[in-house]
Amino acid sequence: MSKNKNLGHNSKKDFLKNPVEHIDITSFDARDIISSMQKMSFVSRETGNAADIFNQMLSDKNCTIFLTLAGSTSAAGCMNIYRDMVKYNMVDAIVATGASIIDMDFFEALGFKHYQGSQFQNDKELRKNYIDRIYDTYIDEDELQLCDKTICNIADNLDPKSYTSREFIMEIGRYLKKYAKKKGSLIETAYDNNVPIFCPAFTDSSAGFGLVMHQEKNPSKHITIDSIREFRELTEIKIRSKGSGLFMIGGGVPKNFIQDTVICAELLGKEVDMHQYAIQITVADSRDGACSSSTLKEASSWGKVDTTKEQMVFAEATSVLPLIASDAYHRGEWKNRDRKNFLNLFK
Repeated sequence: MSKNKNLGHNSKKDFLKNPVEHIDITSFDARDIISSMQKMSFVSRETGNAADIFNQMLSDKNCTIFLTLAGSTSAAGCMNIYRDMVKYNMVDAIVATGASIIDMDFFEALGFKHYQGSQFQNDKELRKNYIDRIYDTYIDEDELQLCDKTICNIADNLDPKSYTSREFIMEIGRYLKKYAKKKGSLIETAYDNNVPIFCPAFTDSSAGFGLVMHQEKNPSKHITIDSIREFRELTEIKIRSKGSGLFMIGGGVPKNFIQDTVICAELLGKEVDMHQYAIQITVADSRDGACSSSTLKEASSWGKVDTTKEQMVFAEATSVLPLIASDAYHRGEWKNRDRKNFLNLFK
């Protein structure tokens, strides 16, 4: 109760005063701590093993690296990590939730911010101030609705036809090249480096609200999102890849979507290998049959993931991801990789 007594704010300005600062993996060298963690046990050794597998992916020139994003780590301070993984050629394609890409990355590219808050705050008071809460992080709902409307405006200026989420996000990247108030977003960096971003549940985000408004304004001539075609596009990337590795934050739809490309390719009569490398960082439990859609060993029974080089890391991602990514950046295996430029497949 004492914690709640100290949270007696009454204005939006009081709540939104401490912006989340995104961590910079280039500013510190995690190699020594990762090397030490490899000699420990529990989550430390899992983290060290995951870092080793990620460096193996980066050193394997035949390996296409897929990054999958679920959850709210971008809002929590990891946004620049994902941007830098693209910038420094550690990622070849991204599969994410719409929220990670639109409500968090695009939102900040428009000049808005996420703010440090408290999980103990009275949520009725937050609602009175039109503030949304993600655990201990706050978002200004007025700004989020401007994000929705900007998506609508982008859609209004496109040819009325079907688009994959990848195509629409590419159009967002083109928009940000001209109008971004914060340069260097994940979307813009991916656009600059020919890295495709897929959001298989795109409408479960600000994009969904914006596109509903767009269709309401344009009932006879509007765009729509073709998630089937984007599944085929992502499968084509897997087919064109000599090998592949997964770096997965959370689970859910992005995790299933990329793993299912192996099965989809098989059904199309194409011979592809299972994903040879796989890392998943999650806090989900496996005892209820879920684990944010199964452990990596379980995925092997479906023919999706090879278990030779896989590591589950049972940790909250913001606590271990910066170490794994900083270790990889400073080891420098990315310097010897050729860019895959998969966006060129669809031009």
